[in-house]
Amino acid sequence: MKIRYLLLHAILGLSTTVSAKDVVWYAGGHVTYSTQKNYGTVVAKALDMFSADMKAVTGKSARKGEGKIEIYQLDMLNNKEFKRLSGYKIPLEKFIAKPDAFWMGIRNGKVVIVGSNGRGTAYGILELSRKAGVSPWIDWGDVTPQRKHYLVLNEQFETLQHPSVEYRGVFINDEDWSTRVWDKQLVDAHSKSGIIGPRYYHRLFELLLRLRANTLWPAMHEGTDGFFQVKGNKEVADSFDIVLGSSHCEPILRNNVAEWNSKQRGPYNWITNRKQVENYWRERAQETAHMDGLYTLGMRGIHDGSMEGVGGNVDRVKALQSVIDEQRNILHQTVNRDLKKVPQVFIPYKEVLQIYESGLKVPDDVMLMWCDDNYGYLTRLPDAAEQKRAGGSGVYYHLSYWGRPHDYLWLTTTQPGLVYSEMREAWDHNAQRLWIANVHDPKVAAYDLSLFMDMAWNINSVTASSLQQHLRDWLTQQFGEEAAAPLTEAMTEFYHLCGIRRPEFMGWNQVELDRNRYKNGWSPVQDTEFSADEFGNELERYLNDYEAVKHKIAAAEQMIRPELKDAFFAAIKYPVYCAAAMATKQLQAQEARHIARKENFHRDEEALEAAVRSVKAYQEIQTLTEYYNKQMAHGKWNGLMDMAPRGLLVFQAPSLPDKVTAEEMRKYVQEPLEAKMELDGCVVRNACDYQSATDGAQPIEMLGHSMRAVKLPKGESLTYRFYAKDGDAVLYTALIPTQSNDNGDIRYSISIDDGDPVIYSLKEPYRSERWKVNVLRGQALRTTDIKLKGGYHTLVIKALDNHIVVDQWMIDYHPDRHFYVFPTQPAL
Repeated sequence: MKIRYLLLHAILGLSTTVSAKDVVWYAGGHVTYSTQKNYGTVVAKALDMFSADMKAVTGKSARKGEGKIEIYQLDMLNNKEFKRLSGYKIPLEKFIAKPDAFWMGIRNGKVVIVGSNGRGTAYGILELSRKAGVSPWIDWGDVTPQRKHYLVLNEQFETLQHPSVEYRGVFINDEDWSTRVWDKQLVDAHSKSGIIGPRYYHRLFELLLRLRANTLWPAMHEGTDGFFQVKGNKEVADSFDIVLGSSHCEPILRNNVAEWNSKQRGPYNWITNRKQVENYWRERAQETAHMDGLYTLGMRGIHDGSMEGVGGNVDRVKALQSVIDEQRNILHQTVNRDLKKVPQVFIPYKEVLQIYESGLKVPDDVMLMWCDDNYGYLTRLPDAAEQKRAGGSGVYYHLSYWGRPHDYLWLTTTQPGLVYSEMREAWDHNAQRLWIANVHDPKVAAYDLSLFMDMAWNINSVTASSLQQHLRDWLTQQFGEEAAAPLTEAMTEFYHLCGIRRPEFMGWNQVELDRNRYKNGWSPVQDTEFSADEFGNELERYLNDYEAVKHKIAAAEQMIRPELKDAFFAAIKYPVYCAAAMATKQLQAQEARHIARKENFHRDEEALEAAVRSVKAYQEIQTLTEYYNKQMAHGKWNGLMDMAPRGLLVFQAPSLPDKVTAEEMRKYVQEPLEAKMELDGCVVRNACDYQSATDGAQPIEMLGHSMRAVKLPKGESLTYRFYAKDGDAVLYTALIPTQSNDNGDIRYSISIDDGDPVIYSLKEPYRSERWKVNVLRGQALRTTDIKLKGGYHTLVIKALDNHIVVDQWMIDYHPDRHFYVFPTQPAL
């Protein structure tokens, strides 16, 4: 959420001027605060965090006592305390009934914090930490706050905040190469392998509290012990008032992979082993009856697979209906006889969506949770009838993923505009009750996760036209205002380059293919679509653009405080430099393969120069990762970063005509080649560069190859005026590969001058070949053969359905051209 810093002041060693209208709540000694007699355990956790925050800012921990800060938790006040609070004339009626809400303001010269419940009070306390200059990433991001002599708020300051989304949190998923390794090595090192224990979750819950989240789906992959199997996990969740849920394949808070014992219980089969399955669920419902639980209903396989023992769709509907009915009966008997008071969610993920749409009856008080296609594009949202359900709706959204067509479990590079566009769409469709972000590691996902949680807390905290400003505000919070300006420019371009191709997708290969054809089902790394021969060498220009970002990053690094070096490396330098190195490794290896064969490779200087550059890029990734794990923050994060999750082929040493010798590595140095953009007679536009647009058109910052793709509701259109030469050509249109999340089509039309419109559909079957190409590219391309006369022309793109987001278009007079990127500069 964007609340501007209203306090400032006191840079260590400098004098500070305090306005007559400022209330000074720290001016030396210890920050002191008072509380009511009784308050929740989560408030105690927040006070511990606040005390540590004040030590980081002032040099001394905060203490309980009479001072400048008063803290109240409304649902635990006694009559005397309530009477005292009432004298402050705080608008309690505006938030007393809102879960997780808080008010903060100045009364009688004091900072007063009032929460509607324990979590709301905790959020209010940590909001004051933010006002003091403490980033939510103080621990997980090593963002050391600046020391201050004075802390002030304007005497007129007050804020009332409450969440837009009731349940907001993360799913720690695909943790095998990051979270689990780090936890074993440094956090819960005393535990056996496979444990993710209370020390890890304690630190995670502190982060969630700082991000104003309240919900967790715990780690559950094969090799990780179940959350409830680890002593202390449940207790630490309770102490933070964390709502515990579970993923789409873990009904009734059961981790099937770790907890279902086939030798003892038999097969996980509802049809043939119903009694054992019922008992299994009942045990967990009884165990969690008195905690904050969010119960997933339904049944899939033991892990991420289909339900066992059922055949056709009719049988699957019947079986799943009986599962849900019995699960509800169990919750009625063990948790609360009033099921409306038991939070429940049904997640129609993958094959379950078809079962749901085939007539499954989900009770009205149960939440429906909709999912993206694992690559950030929502596949389904509630229709008009579903939006009226008492249980409401939610979204399960991926910021990382393991699966086809290719994993992205290394860096988190989802464009902020895509996160915004899809989550705003969800909100506008009344999916407002539960938002879960899938992350393999929250640290590497820092900015995207912050954006996601900011929107969940306050849906209006960012708009389609303020995404870049949101990024700048976040960078300011981490690294200071001076560095934020150049960093915003650099990171905007970073998201542009990653939007063109994620680093994990630079091998142009896929996973989960035919194992009879490919070892492990992984196709080999192959040549990319980048061309060194088109548009002034688009291949080299892509690498040069990365180098330009690196130069900006290096310059900005000189502007930050020395104590932020580790924070800068983790959040900025490592992902940018590694993404650049991955692009260099793959593209320069491609150049070497194109230039020479094995028999002449060692005699071809140009091929050797490219090969050496590729190998050095691979070595740079190794060096950067070694530093991340072993040296950054004195090894605090050792094991968290893996440069080759699952050992996928894209992460391996470059594929070259032959091995480069040590002497050749020393001898051949290739400087980046100049690659000035050339249009070669093409007419190219970013969608946002329209001549005119109807009222509903909405450019979205930091989305698409253009970085300002335009959302077009049904019936809206964009009009372009352009000059073209005479001749036959191909018209390319590039759109964001959205899904038909309303079960409809995704059609748009193109017309030139007064010609008949040509209609296209973007709707693709899930996991079809064209869908795979689309999500790997971040664009859906369509082509039209056209014939133009020399002169000025008008092009109109019109949305015939919703979910149309136009990115770019191009007219090319060379129909057989092989290229990847439209030759135009991004709009941001």
